Formats: sequence, structure tokens, C-alpha cells
Amino acid sequence: MERLEELLGVPVERVTALGTGHAWTLSRVALADGREVFVKAADDQAGAFAAEAAGLRWLRQGDDPPVPEVLAADERLLVLPWLPGEPATRAAAERFGRELAALHATGAPSFGAPWQGYIAHLPLDNTPGDRWPRWYAERRIAPFLRSAARHLDAAETRLIERVMDGIEALAGPDEPPARIHGDLWSGNVLWSGGRGWMIDPAAHGGHRETDLAMLALFGAPHLDRILAAYREAGPLADGWRARVALHQLHPLLVHVTLYGSAYRDAAVRAARSALRASG
Repeated sequence: MERLEELLGVPVERVTALGTGHAWTLSRVALADGREVFVKAADDQAGAFAAEAAGLRWLRQGDDPPVPEVLAADERLLVLPWLPGEPATRAAAERFGRELAALHATGAPSFGAPWQGYIAHLPLDNTPGDRWPRWYAERRIAPFLRSAARHLDAAETRLIERVMDGIEALAGPDEPPARIHGDLWSGNVLWSGGRGWMIDPAAHGGHRETDLAMLALFGAPHLDRILAAYREAGPLADGWRARVALHQLHPLLVHVTLYGSAYRDAAVRAARSALRASG
């Protein structure tokens, strides 16, 4: 932890290993000044760490957003405050829904971002765009359809291509770019201090329904309260529930790419559901 001491200017007193995630190790570190920090470390993840740090800093907009401060970052380390976990409560879920709506409302200059994106250790194309439907098809679905194609048959591949072909009709009303987390599944919401904190972002200017669909993908706690509070603070366009599968298609293709055919059926179901929603 010599490099950590150099970055923070504080001696390390104790390191507790928390295991690994993708290509990095995770640790809880006690510092000589009494603080505890969370440290993500790797030898060759400069791009992913830079993207995560940039995303966290970019998301820390507005009045006390639920996003941890980046204490230090370089090509080998990412350091955040240690946030002790606790069970999610209904009150915390409602607060999170309101705070997520406020974060989205801060907006973005365009769809995409001015940095190279990552989801897990996989690159994301954040090339800016003016309209979400084609941007989503070209920058999110298409690249991961190519990487997932070895686990799909020809009919399944064509089904997902039909989603891309019909994206303008499937996407719903135009919306301006929102400032979104981009990978907001339940494991990337840390409940601490009576609120939900957003960690491990794939942040970019995107569609706000994407974050809500990600929360539903693997079942966030008290999701009904999150959504109710969100909709009070930031009403959604008609038909948003029917578009959940469209927004889940990209992360499911990411999972097919990372984990193989175990997620193939879920990705195919999402594509079918997205097409049915168009009527």
C-alpha cells in the first residue's frame, strides 16, 4: 500500500482484503488519521479506473448527490470513502428515488461522454450523439451484439438486429440527455447512512429510463418505493414500463459477453419484449 500512502499523504495502519471483482482487488483500509477508505487496485486497469473516477466526479453535481467523493485515483488505484453498509429501508429507497430524479435532471451536453467508457472491464463507446435511439443502437447494442454473437444462433442475432432497425419506433418520445449512472443494477447501490449511494458507474449522458430499467433487472430492494418517489419528482413519459426491456437489452448483451450462454435466453426475451411493445 505504499502507493496509497503517497497518494493520500497518510500512513496505512490496517488492510482488510474484500476479495476480487473482474480484474481488480478490493480492500478496506484504515488510515493513521482515523479514516477508513475503500480501495480498488489493479496492475493494468488504467482506462477503467480513469473512466470510473471521471464518472463519479461528473455525477457529483447538484446539491449533495448520493455519489461518493473520489479521494484519489491513478492508473493502479481508485480510492473512495468507506461507507458502512446497512439494510435498505422504505424511507431510504424513497430518498434515493428523489435524489436519482434530481441527478438525472442536471442533464448532459449530449448523449455519450467526453471520456472512454467502461462497463466492468469492457470498453464502452461514448462518442457523443444528438438523439438517443440511434446512439443507443450504434454505441450500446451493436458492439455488444458483435461480442455476444458467438453465443447466439442466426435467428437470435437477427431478432436483436430487428430491435436496432426499429429503434426509432421503440424508443418512445424524445428526451434530452440525462446525467445517468449507466450501470445501476442493485449491486451498484450501496445503502449507508439512510440513503442509497451510487458506485461503480458507467456514467454518461443517456436516457433516464436506462437507470430505472437497470434497477429492475436484478431486483433492487423496495423498488416500488424508489419508482414512486422518482415519478413524483420527475414524471416519466407514457409507456415507460413497456420500454424497460429495450433498456435492459444492452446490459444483458454485456452479460452474455462476460458470462456466456447463461444469459442468452434473457437477452433474447428482452429483444422479443421490446419488439412487442411497439404494437
